Amino acid sequence: MKFSRSKRASDCAAAQRPAARAPDREPEFKPALTLPRRTSYCLAVSAGRRRLDGPGASGYNTPMPEAGGHSENDSAPAVTVVVPTYREAENLPALIPAITEALQSAGTPYEILIVDDDSRDGSVEAVARLSAEGHAVRIIVRTGARGLASAVIRGFESARGATLVCMDADLSHPPEAIPRLVGALDAGADFVIGSRYVRGGSTEQGWGLFRWLNSRIATWLARPFTGAKDPMAGFFALRRETFASAAALDPIGYKIGLELMVKCRCRRVEEIPIHFADRHRGESKLSFREQWNYLRHLARLARFKLRGRR
Repeated sequence: MKFSRSKRASDCAAAQRPAARAPDREPEFKPALTLPRRTSYCLAVSAGRRRLDGPGASGYNTPMPEAGGHSENDSAPAVTVVVPTYREAENLPALIPAITEALQSAGTPYEILIVDDDSRDGSVEAVARLSAEGHAVRIIVRTGARGLASAVIRGFESARGATLVCMDADLSHPPEAIPRLVGALDAGADFVIGSRYVRGGSTEQGWGLFRWLNSRIATWLARPFTGAKDPMAGFFALRRETFASAAALDPIGYKIGLELMVKCRCRRVEEIPIHFADRHRGESKLSFREQWNYLRHLARLARFKLRGRR
């Protein structure tokens, strides 16, 4: 085959042109992709660009360092604290040091795992700064899935600790209570709740009547599934093997603790009194849609329980 001189010149010029730069965007995982249960997909920050690390993912192969410059290949921590977030960047500089102080004071090896729903609010940069300061923190950014419950499950699947703790990012849950939750697990509990409603527990003064009624009614509706006084709490702990024993998890909305108590068939549930504070910064994500999702979630759990009795 013959080529004209102009054709060859055009091809040479095209070869010398730089390839078009791919969008600076994290790749989205497809549901069909099977991920290793304990593999972490962390965002690294390099020259102001964000890329996703992990098997099969493009980007910089430089996972965000943990406290003291340790990598994820070092010995596993005893406790992983999973914090699901969406637009909570302004709370992280207060939350992460508070968790660090609580667990270091207790002499507990730990890691903090932020699972963010692609907030694009500076959360990645905040975690990078806190990691550089020596805090054992890393972050997963989900670019496809949304929702608190599924974020917690994603975090527990990627956790390295033998004990798993979940708490909110808004500082409504006291980090100093984490060692007490862990201690109750060590004493034999299957599931431990940081509870507002047991003796010694409390909520911030100034809760409106609607907020109080919403919480109490939601708790009453959960009675067929658990005798816990605060089953709606988002501050709880369980062992890794308990989580691994769960039946297929299928939560809707944000009440993942109730889902885990039921699906993990937790027999010994203990509640540790805490003071539930008002949100530190930012806006609450609770909405009427989430309340409707809670009712749908209860219906799913009821079907699960009925199937188990047959």
